[in-house]
Amino acid sequence: MAPRLRQRRRKKHPSVTPMVVTPPTVVTPIPVTLTKPDPSIDALGFFSLDNNVPGLSKLILQKLNMKSYEEYKMVVDGGTPVSGFGFRSPQEMFQRLEDTFRFCAHCRALPSGLSDSKVLRHCKRCRNVYYCDPECQRSDWPVHRKVCQELGHVAVDRLMEWLLVTGDFVLPSGPWPWPAGVQDWDTWFSMRRLQLEATLDAMLGSHAMTILWASVGRPRPDPDALRGSLKRLLTDILSRPLTLGLGLRALGINTGKPGGSTVHVVGASHVETFLTGSEDYNELGYMFPGHLGLRVIMVGVDVTTSFLQSTVTSTPEPDTVHLSGHRGLYHDFWEEQVETGQMAHPDMVVAFHPGFHASPTLMEAWLPTLLLLRDYKIPTLLTVYSYQELTASLQILVDLDTHVIAYGANPFSSLKPEQVYSNPNKQPVYCSAYYIMFHGSPAS
Repeated sequence: MAPRLRQRRRKKHPSVTPMVVTPPTVVTPIPVTLTKPDPSIDALGFFSLDNNVPGLSKLILQKLNMKSYEEYKMVVDGGTPVSGFGFRSPQEMFQRLEDTFRFCAHCRALPSGLSDSKVLRHCKRCRNVYYCDPECQRSDWPVHRKVCQELGHVAVDRLMEWLLVTGDFVLPSGPWPWPAGVQDWDTWFSMRRLQLEATLDAMLGSHAMTILWASVGRPRPDPDALRGSLKRLLTDILSRPLTLGLGLRALGINTGKPGGSTVHVVGASHVETFLTGSEDYNELGYMFPGHLGLRVIMVGVDVTTSFLQSTVTSTPEPDTVHLSGHRGLYHDFWEEQVETGQMAHPDMVVAFHPGFHASPTLMEAWLPTLLLLRDYKIPTLLTVYSYQELTASLQILVDLDTHVIAYGANPFSSLKPEQVYSNPNKQPVYCSAYYIMFHGSPAS
């Protein structure tokens, strides 16, 4: 999708490879003409569920004991809705959460639309999709069989994530013995092998694991399946901080400069900020031993309220990573905080899954930020979910005359498959599967 505000002749994608870039010291002011409020990507995503399964958003709210999207959003932000959101027991919670997935994957029928003679039953192989009768399941099998195994991982992972919410699954940590050699997940797992094995063994034998599977109302998977799920969840948590590190390395950002380095994460939502703490970014610090402080500022209209309580320090301490948040549009944040000197100028800007390729509304809201990043020549890293999204996003950036300097598969992509909620048989995607790096414009 080409931006509607700047139609250009479509160009071919440039052939580029990673390169070292020195951050610029000269900035060129640009006019920001769009003032329309940025839409909430969280809200757009929630209500888009009804496009494929009419009534799904209402079903989700009903099963979660909520009256409106505003209450749902309040919980996502870390608050408690006025209707008294909650469940009487873990068993009820897991059952109601599972009920939000109950609709026929073939005909899209919801439980309320079934006759008394029909009951939604899950696929016995993956336990992740439902059908209203054998005929729908047989008709759907040619499509479902292609993703059934991956969706089996999804079904286990969404239950195991509860161990992260409760804090029972604690990630391995500590300085990296050979940081220069860690270039992807294989080398990271090799470096952390002994520590990780001890962590996983302790988790598998823990009381929390026993309680979890006693509460979900289904058989406990074998140890290898649980171990694989824990590893996938670990990569999902660490994908973002290690992708930041990938960008700092590839773009040649000097993490040893006096006063520390600053990264702005733009378009941040609840995914980047809900239940996120500074310890989740420890691995980013270990990636750059001897750094003089790393400041990561999350900026977006969906930054959670709890995350906004973080304080901003003017100068981060050496060998520490400091996280903070700001709710609002990035170009407004730039005018109010960066240009006035209240916040440090970014050494790099990162956007995880901006999604501007998918919606004219989102593209219109993102345009001022993309132009700002281009014209101020700020080294920028974007991530996307799929190759199709990579292709579409690249074309938009080329049409905007950004200087795309590198793109490709992300070696620190999450290994946890993500199901399209309202279209369960669509091929699962992976967080930050691909990256794009750009810096200024070709003529600059």
